[in-house]
Amino acid sequence: MQLQTHLKIDSSLNGSVTQLKEGFAQVTLTTLPVMAADKEGLVHGGFIFAAADYAAMAVVNDPYVVLAKSNTKFIAPVKVGQIVILEATITQTNGNKATVEVTATVEGKTVFSGEFFTAVLKQHVLTL
Repeated sequence: MQLQTHLKIDSSLNGSVTQLKEGFAQVTLTTLPVMAADKEGLVHGGFIFAAADYAAMAVVNDPYVVLAKSNTKFIAPVKVGQIVILEATITQTNGNKATVEVTATVEGKTVFSGEFFTAVLKQHVLTL
């Protein structure tokens, strides 16, 4: 299956799609020094959220998919240099809407989880 959405994403900041099949996507994010929030190397949560959002968009895999809302939890910190694996699974569909569960792990430990509510529009959101 080929990725059809978010094709201009900067993979160094948002991760790379490493698996993609019907109803499932995996994104791998290698955390970089530029993501640090402090001198100890704590990765700012926004980078984890962005990678999770990207995984949710990838699993829906439509050029016009958008995020409507999310419920997320940051469970454990991530440190610069760690590799985050994000797995997205479609749990429910209703017409043009899909609910996606995303879990992020580092070395098998869950660091983030969320429910992402998506919609596929009839045209690009900026042309509505």
